[in-house]
Amino acid sequence: MSGPLILGIETSCDETGVAVLEGLEVRSSVLASQVEEHARFGGVVPEVAARAHVEAIRPLAHQALTRAGVHPDQLDAVAVTRGPGLSGALSVGYAYAKSFAYSLGKPLYGIDHMEGHLFAPRLSFPGYEPPAVVLLASGGHSQIVHVKAWGAYEILGGTIDDAAGEAFDKLARFMGLGFPGGPAIDADSVGGDPDAVKFPRAVRDRPFDFSFSGLKTSVITYLEKARENDSLPPRSDISASIQEAIVDVLIEKTFNAVEATGVEIVGAGGGVLANRRLREKLIERAESKGVGLFIPEPSLCLDNGAMIAGVAIEKLNQGAAPDALTLDVDPGMTLA
Repeated sequence: MSGPLILGIETSCDETGVAVLEGLEVRSSVLASQVEEHARFGGVVPEVAARAHVEAIRPLAHQALTRAGVHPDQLDAVAVTRGPGLSGALSVGYAYAKSFAYSLGKPLYGIDHMEGHLFAPRLSFPGYEPPAVVLLASGGHSQIVHVKAWGAYEILGGTIDDAAGEAFDKLARFMGLGFPGGPAIDADSVGGDPDAVKFPRAVRDRPFDFSFSGLKTSVITYLEKARENDSLPPRSDISASIQEAIVDVLIEKTFNAVEATGVEIVGAGGGVLANRRLREKLIERAESKGVGLFIPEPSLCLDNGAMIAGVAIEKLNQGAAPDALTLDVDPGMTLA
């Protein structure tokens, strides 16, 4: 496989990701996680995240290029997340990418973080192409996107309050399971009964939108009353029931969109897609509906530089002009 050589940099939140792509081939992808730094606070602290990015980004870029066997002069472009995300975290990656591109005389592409997640399945499945309905579910975002073509996106629905990842984090914190909440609840749910407690599935009257704040309230109320009455079921049952409620809503809304658009391809991206139960049920539903399903491997569901470089590959192939070095980050950046 051959194609443009792109260095991709991702620093939108609490993970520093750097990768080198040649076409759709991932030549290298390295990641510095900040989970331990933030776990003691029960969530991401923006100032801590920015400082960690400063410490990690230069050695990671060197590591990614070395593993790929690529000299910086060989690069065709540099790609970096411009938004959305934490302003300080974004600024670290964007400033580094701008200076790196400028020093080499290479074009710079500022990439929408969520477009990176839209594109991520293509790195696992080169044949993945629009039109498609894509479920994006991460710590800060839950969206359903109709991808009509690369670069042509219609957001069909999104979260009214908490994103799926936020709901996992908040409920895990309340249950004392630690941070990040999604993996903690997933691990705790093993062996649990997902039907032990019927937690609510909200906003059924809005076919593509999500709401998880009511679930959070319901879980907290249930646990407080059960403790008062000394009637708590095994914690694994609670975790499994919470997970099932979140997963059911994500799947229901996604396949509402499939029916409404008539597409035959479903994609997915974002950290929540590393969830074991969500992947299982997406596969089951796609098979029952006879549609193609493209979920990237778990490492590509998490924030990573490869997906950012992948979007830049497509932009280069379409002849898109690079970004001016005078542009700044856009923490509120939106797909459409």
